[in-house]
Amino acid sequence: MSDDALSSNGRWLAIVGIGEDGRAGLSPAARAALGSAEIVYGGERHLALAAPVTGEQRPWPRPITAAYPEILARRGRPTCLLATGDPFHYGIGAEIARFVDPCEIAAYPQPSAFSLACARLGWPLADCACVTLHGRALPRIIPHLQPGTRLLVLAWDGTTAAAVAALLVERGFGRSIVTVLEAMGGGRERIRSATANGFDLSGVDALNTLAIAVVADPGARVVTLSPGLDDAWFENDGQLTKSEIRAITLAALRPAAGQLLWDVGAGAGSVAIEWCLRHPANCAIAVEAQSDRAARIGRNAANLGVPDLRVVEGRAPAALAGLPAPDAVFIGGGVSDPAILAATLAALGPGGRLVANAVTLEGEAALLSTFASHGGALKRLSVARADPVGGMHGWRSAMPVTQWIWTKP
Repeated sequence: MSDDALSSNGRWLAIVGIGEDGRAGLSPAARAALGSAEIVYGGERHLALAAPVTGEQRPWPRPITAAYPEILARRGRPTCLLATGDPFHYGIGAEIARFVDPCEIAAYPQPSAFSLACARLGWPLADCACVTLHGRALPRIIPHLQPGTRLLVLAWDGTTAAAVAALLVERGFGRSIVTVLEAMGGGRERIRSATANGFDLSGVDALNTLAIAVVADPGARVVTLSPGLDDAWFENDGQLTKSEIRAITLAALRPAAGQLLWDVGAGAGSVAIEWCLRHPANCAIAVEAQSDRAARIGRNAANLGVPDLRVVEGRAPAALAGLPAPDAVFIGGGVSDPAILAATLAALGPGGRLVANAVTLEGEAALLSTFASHGGALKRLSVARADPVGGMHGWRSAMPVTQWIWTKP
């Protein structure tokens, strides 16, 4: 694309995906956009692959966001950004599009690493779970470890494969097949496979993608798709919303994709964690006054695959000040404090949902009073479990839970 073409259609910013085959793999339009740019941003690897580059070369700074003001200041001047593969699939394209109108962008994507991996293995991409660990925590893959799943993973470097294999073994997926696809599309391409429990691949290239055929051993720790995970999976000191009540509570909260939950008086963080597990885009903030419990929430979140759960150590309602507005609120501790109820009710926007559980008489009295003044729904929940009684069994009832559910008008 020439200077004149860029100026006539307003698309001054070219985002060019490039593969390991370098400049030879670019379309004529992508090469023209690259050749007409006054400045070309990219990683050192990208710039080398695109050589010869006629425009001024600017390697990405650290952090990469430091370059954004420079790029925006060039609005209207021919500028090119180089990225790996598809720039809008976990790439720079999606980031830049938050600041630059799509009408100003000319994008030239290449096949993503996921597409290339599926092409090499004969896997249907639509049937694979896709996740990136590039710059993200390893436990993010835990919810995706479902029996029989095919999982594609973008690696952070050459050590990712061994770390993933060790995690698979630890969680009871040792027979899973881990395929490491290195430098796909270029002369250095290499594909190797090993079982997780026999993983011995060395010298893995930093540019690699993992393809995992997940096999669950008997007793594997599968994070099931329904709410109400086993209580034993949560490290706790007794302050835990038990499995059956937790499942009912999640149903009452009605999580939807991309929503934010406040879990106030979070205890072990079980409700916040299961909220996040309902959809990858869900977020939660667990508010807990006791430091040991706050630390425990972080460990539980990592162990169950939601390491990005935010934990705020502090006592509500003061600890709620300045937090992003929630779509839903769960109060598991502190319902007897009218200031907490008032603060959470005020924080919700129209259509926001609040669910509060109480096991004490004082907490129940507070919920009865709030129900009388605000309406909503009130429930009494009771669970009994069979326990040994001598040589036989009998029902042992847990403390009943009073639950108030309210949607803000």
